[in-house]
Amino acid sequence: MQISKQQAWQVLNQYVTSDVLLRHCLAVEIAMRAYAAKFNQDPEYWSTVGLLHDVDFEKYPEEHPAHARKILMAHGYDDEFITNVESHARDWPKERTILQKTLLAVDELTGFIIACALVRPDKSLENLEVKSVMKKMKDKAFARAVNRETIINSALDMGIDLKEHIGFVTQALSLAVKQPEYQEIPLIG
Repeated sequence: MQISKQQAWQVLNQYVTSDVLLRHCLAVEIAMRAYAAKFNQDPEYWSTVGLLHDVDFEKYPEEHPAHARKILMAHGYDDEFITNVESHARDWPKERTILQKTLLAVDELTGFIIACALVRPDKSLENLEVKSVMKKMKDKAFARAVNRETIINSALDMGIDLKEHIGFVTQALSLAVKQPEYQEIPLIG
C-alpha cells in the first residue's frame, strides 16, 4: 500500500471529530516528519504513523490503542505500519524501534509544548523558549494530564538530551504552523 498523508487524513477524519484531537494528531505528525528527516528516514511514512496514532482514541479511550489494528487493517494498512501505531502504548512489552521510540517521545511532548504556548500572552510557538517549557514541566498543576515521566524517559530512550528534544519539537511545530496545509485546523486554536 502506498502511504500518503492525504489518505491518512481522510481515514483519521472518519474516526475523529474532535478538533482538539485532530490538532494533537497533526502536531504528532509534524514532529514525526521532522525527526524522520533528522534520522534520514522516510518522512511520509513516519508522519503518517504520527497522524494516525490516535485513530481509535475518540471512540475507545479506555481501550486505546487496542482498536487501531482493526480500523487500520480495514483501510489497507499493513501489519508493520499498524504495529508502529500501536507501539506508543506506554505499556508496550517489546523493544521499540527508533520510529516507535520517537512516536512515544513526541506524543506527550507536542501537547505539552502547545499548552505552554497557549498560556503565553502572544500564544505563539515562535517565541517559546526551552527554559519556559522546562519551568512548566516542574509545575505539576500545569497540564497535569501530561505524563512528564514519559516525556523525560522517552527522550532518554531516543538518546537525545531532553532540552534538545524540546527545542527540536518546538521548532518543528513553529515552522509548520506557517505552512498553508496547517491553516484549516490550526495547531494553536
